[in-house]
Amino acid sequence: MAEDDIGKLKKRFAELAERAERIGRPQETRFLNMAEQSVLLSMRLPVFLWGGFEGAERRVAVFGAEETDSVTCLRISPVGGKFAQELTHRDFLGSLMALGIVRETLGDIVVKDNCGYLFCCASVAPFIEENLTEVKRTGVRCEPCSDPTVKSGEGEVRSVVVASERLDAVIAAVWKLPREEAKALCEKGLVFVDARLAVKAGSTIPEGAAVSVRGKGRFTYLGLERETKKGKLRVAVSLP
Repeated sequence: MAEDDIGKLKKRFAELAERAERIGRPQETRFLNMAEQSVLLSMRLPVFLWGGFEGAERRVAVFGAEETDSVTCLRISPVGGKFAQELTHRDFLGSLMALGIVRETLGDIVVKDNCGYLFCCASVAPFIEENLTEVKRTGVRCEPCSDPTVKSGEGEVRSVVVASERLDAVIAAVWKLPREEAKALCEKGLVFVDARLAVKAGSTIPEGAAVSVRGKGRFTYLGLERETKKGKLRVAVSLP
């Protein structure tokens, strides 16, 4: 992110925090990506981040309150049931963007059982319900979902073997990458740990931390399981 963009972001966040305190009414952003959240967290402002569920990657920032009702969930399900095409995150997002929706109004999309659980700004939910009728040439229906069954911490738990608990080592093991490639991802500013930019490839990952890598995905680091007979470490991660 360019220095000018960072400066503008900081000014915007500071103004929202000041306004919330001055008028005594919460002020909110739309959904922030990881880089924007990292800038915000570096400012140490009193803020509440929420994306619709614990562990969400894209979140709105709320100044002056510790709750918000501006995030809602829609369940996007194929009309054809088991005869529908297999739908991916990219398919759902592409169809939503084709409606002309601003990206900042859309949060995470969690795919489960060929349905998409979309977390979005409540203000755009009615428009999506009415206009999203097809994803990848598959007819779909959209309906409010007050209790989505998928949560960040309920993903697939996987064990991987690493030489150490270094950030780059774990990333390389999770996505089967060369260690140097994982290190380069950190140095290029593409890795975030608990929404904070993580450029030090040699840093260790706190147990329970959410790790997000642009272009790869995310996982929750569950910690060390045991040492192998060959002196390496078996660690556990949870993938959505």
